[in-house]
Amino acid sequence: MKLFRTIALATGLLLTTTAAQAGQTNVAVAANFTDAAKEIATSFKQKTGHEAVLSFGASGQFYTQIAQGAPFQVFLSADDSRPKKLVEDGLAVADSRFTYAIGKLVLWSRSPGIVTGEETLKAASFAKLSICNPAAAPYGLAAVETMKSLNLYDTLKPKLVEGATITQAYQFVETGNAEIGFVALSQLTGSEAGSRWVVPQALYNPIRQDAVLLTTGASNEAARAFMTFLRGPEARAIIEKYGYVLDEQS
Repeated sequence: MKLFRTIALATGLLLTTTAAQAGQTNVAVAANFTDAAKEIATSFKQKTGHEAVLSFGASGQFYTQIAQGAPFQVFLSADDSRPKKLVEDGLAVADSRFTYAIGKLVLWSRSPGIVTGEETLKAASFAKLSICNPAAAPYGLAAVETMKSLNLYDTLKPKLVEGATITQAYQFVETGNAEIGFVALSQLTGSEAGSRWVVPQALYNPIRQDAVLLTTGASNEAARAFMTFLRGPEARAIIEKYGYVLDEQS
């Protein structure tokens, strides 16, 4: 009985110590990375005890919010230009920036047989084509670059339905408000429903998604731990599972 009480006391002391050491960080996450980030945050908490509180949206909107003092400590962008700009602005830690994922663009329909390749865009036998805002969301810019590479942008522009984020672009197709749309491959992970065309990389600039530690998180243990965890094998395995390419230099 005495031994049991000793073990219970030691266990309770360990849990109390772990809880006291656990921290929290607010992470701004590009919408395309939603599912992967949630899984990474769960694994991060299990491994470290720290909690990553995730907010999702368009990278351009997050940049503006961070510049205006939004209370984030880590930024997972869908591009590499905005994290770089935050470093230049003195709002992010210079040597913390790295490419955590390289995204893939997909033309998708929830209906089988609709999307067969670039021929689908050339035929243009659809009423609406969904994309996300190219000014705020890198996947939207990649969609525009793809259409321009195929010399189809001017033809297809009247058919475009624009979402604020890649999540909204996906929802337009999912709900039938657009027959087809440009989405992130990560959004289709685990499902073979509908029809899709993974857009060749030659048609758009690589979607290099950079993470950066903001100056507001420089002294936050949980924020620094999250950045370290994001570069580790567990997080990288999750990132690959969701269809992203890893940057071997990161």
